[in-house]
Amino acid sequence: MAEVTETDQVPLINLRGVTKTYGKGTAAMQALRGVDIAIEAGEFIAVMGPSGSGKSTCMNILGCLDTPTSGNYLFKGVEVGSLSRDQRALLRRQYLGFVFQGFNLLNRTTALENVELPLMYRGDPLRIRHQLAREALAAVGLTGWEGHTPGELSGGQQQRVAIARAIVTRPALLFADEPTGSLDSSRSREIMEILTTLNREQGITIVMVTHEAEMARYASRTVHFRDGLVVPAHESDYREGH
Repeated sequence: MAEVTETDQVPLINLRGVTKTYGKGTAAMQALRGVDIAIEAGEFIAVMGPSGSGKSTCMNILGCLDTPTSGNYLFKGVEVGSLSRDQRALLRRQYLGFVFQGFNLLNRTTALENVELPLMYRGDPLRIRHQLAREALAAVGLTGWEGHTPGELSGGQQQRVAIARAIVTRPALLFADEPTGSLDSSRSREIMEILTTLNREQGITIVMVTHEAEMARYASRTVHFRDGLVVPAHESDYREGH
């Protein structure tokens, strides 16, 4: 995408006064009420807040899955709101990776083929797809598991495949939405160690939504949402388990 350029002068992400309103008139619901967030390249951010606080709406805007009602979203200094739908889709494909609580793998497809999917959409040739997918699986500790289908993998291994799929395009930014929500504590820690390593060694910026304080402690910074706003940690009424 020609409009997005590498620069050390601006944050990777900058939200300025972002609002989001759903519905009109008396049925209008303001999900975001003026959010300001700056995220530098290479940060690992945990996003916390109770249901209805606006964190999911904000993540959808950051992931170019939704647009603000007002305010500005700048990605590498480029105003995302000025991009066309096709340009936003290109931004997602070239710069962003996504990991979800539910893995979202194709059940009848091998780990290698699942990881190759974003590369197929990008039009990469088979040889390149195989190479990059194997490298991504190795990065999450799944060398030797390339031919296994999701049904032959544990929950933790399935989430590793999902992370490999998210990083196979070498994104600048990885969004992780409750990535440990379906896992036990031991597997959760393994996943967090993988994310921490990707952040530290590959320089991938990570924005992770979580309701678990233990998982948030892996991040370098925590952003708290309440009532459609970002609030300082000492003002947040959010507590683990809510």
